[in-house]
Amino acid sequence: MRALRVLIPAMALLAACSDPAAKSNAQIPPLAQPSRAAPGDALTMKSSFAPVVKRAAPAVVNISSKRLVRARPDPFWEMFGGGAPRDRIQGSLGSGVIVRADGVIVTNNHVVEGGQEITVALADRREYVARVLLADPRTDLAVLKIDVGNERLPVLAIDDSDEAQVGDLVLAIGDPFGVGQTVTNGIISALNRTADPNGDTSNAYIQTDAAINPGNSGGALVDMDGDLIGVNSFILSRSGSSSGVGFAVPAAIVKRVVETAAGGGQAVVRPWLGARTQTVTGEMARSMGLAVPQGALVADIWPNGPAAKAGLRQGDVIISVDGRPAVDAAAVSYAISSRRPGDQIKLGVRRGGGEQSLTLRAEAPPATPTRDQQVVSGRNPFDGATVVNLSPAVADELGLDPFLGKGVMVINISRGFAMNAGLRPGDLIRKVNGRDIGTVRELIGVLGAGGAQWQVTIERNGQEVTANFRT
Repeated sequence: MRALRVLIPAMALLAACSDPAAKSNAQIPPLAQPSRAAPGDALTMKSSFAPVVKRAAPAVVNISSKRLVRARPDPFWEMFGGGAPRDRIQGSLGSGVIVRADGVIVTNNHVVEGGQEITVALADRREYVARVLLADPRTDLAVLKIDVGNERLPVLAIDDSDEAQVGDLVLAIGDPFGVGQTVTNGIISALNRTADPNGDTSNAYIQTDAAINPGNSGGALVDMDGDLIGVNSFILSRSGSSSGVGFAVPAAIVKRVVETAAGGGQAVVRPWLGARTQTVTGEMARSMGLAVPQGALVADIWPNGPAAKAGLRQGDVIISVDGRPAVDAAAVSYAISSRRPGDQIKLGVRRGGGEQSLTLRAEAPPATPTRDQQVVSGRNPFDGATVVNLSPAVADELGLDPFLGKGVMVINISRGFAMNAGLRPGDLIRKVNGRDIGTVRELIGVLGAGGAQWQVTIERNGQEVTANFRT
C-alpha cells in the first residue's frame, strides 16, 4: 500500500475567548539564545528526560483555529424551492512554540490558514486570542502574536547552529488528538530530507522516529539541551497515525521566518543560486571521473545572477556549500535559500580535474519584469483567470523553474470561461491567435481586440498545447 503524506491538524471545537489585553509598552525582548549545556548529567539523562521536559514543555502551546465555511447552493434544491444551505464552522487543532517572551509564537501555517479566530492555550491553560504576524506557505510556517501585557512567558531558544547529527536523541512535544500536552522521544533519522508534500525541492526537513500524531503539527522538536531544533510539520503514514517517519522544519528556517515577522516583514526573502542545476547520477559521475555520484551539475547560468558573479560556469559540479557536502541539487538549493540576502557563501566546485573554492553573495531573485497581477474578465478564454508576468521572483514563489523564459503565468482560476476551458494554475501563456505573449499588457491588448474565435497556446509541465475556443 502506498504511503500517504499526512499533515497533522486535528478537528476540534474551539472555546470562546475574550479580547486580548492592551499592548505592552515594555521593551521588546530579544530572542532567547541556545545554551549548549545539558540540564542534567549523563546518568540522569539515561534514566529520564524529565530535566529537558521541565525546561521545554512550558513554552509549547495548544492552538485552535476556526473559520466560517459558506455552503454553495444546490441547484437541484433551488429548483424545488428548498431552503438555503447552512454555513458551518470548521475548526482545526494544533500546537505551537513560544519563541519570544512577549508572546511571539511559531506554528505550522496549515494549522491557522484561513482561520478567522485563532486561540492559543498556554501550558497553564490560560487562553488568548492570537493574530497572525506572518504566514509563509512555502515553509508551512506561521508566526503569531498574543498580547500578555508586561508578563514574560517561558520561551524555547532556537538552535540554528546546524550541529544536529543523525542518531541524536530528540523529544517531540505537542498536543496530539487534543488530549493534552504529550512528550515522545526518538532519534534524528536523517537530515536534509526533501520529502516535501507540496513537491518544493528548495525545502528540506529533519526526519525523526519520535512519535508524531494528528495535533502535533506546529509543536516542538527539541534536543537534549532543551533547545528548539525544528517544528514538527508532517508524517508519512499509511494509516494517518505515527509510523516512525515524521518531518520537522529545521531551526535555521524557523529562525529566518520568525526574525522576518518580528521585524515587520510581510514575506520571507529567499536567496537563489542564479543557475539551473541537476543532481549528479552514477553515469554522470563515471564520465566526469568522480569517486561518488554526489553534487549538483551546473547546466545553465542566469546572466548577471549570483552564480555568474561568483564565477560559476556551465559544467561545474558544486560538491560542497560552506564546507558541508552537497548531496544533490535539492540540497544545494536548500542551502542557498536558507541564507539571508547579503550572506557570503563558500562553494566547493569541481572543474575539469581539479577543485576550487568560490564565494557567492546571497541575493534575492530579480522581480523583472514587474509582477503586474491582473484578473482577466470579458468574453475571452481567460475570463476568471488571475495572471502575472513571469520573473525569477515569481518562479521562486511558485516553485517553478526560473529558466522557463519570458511569459505570462496563470496563478489562479475562479468562476468564468477559463475554468470551463480547462485552464489551470501554473499554465504559461505562450500565444493567443498566433501572437507571442510576453507580458500581461500584451495579453490584455490581444484580448481587447475581441472576437468569437480564439486559438490559445499554453505550456504545461514542459509541453506546449494549442487549443481552439469559441466564446
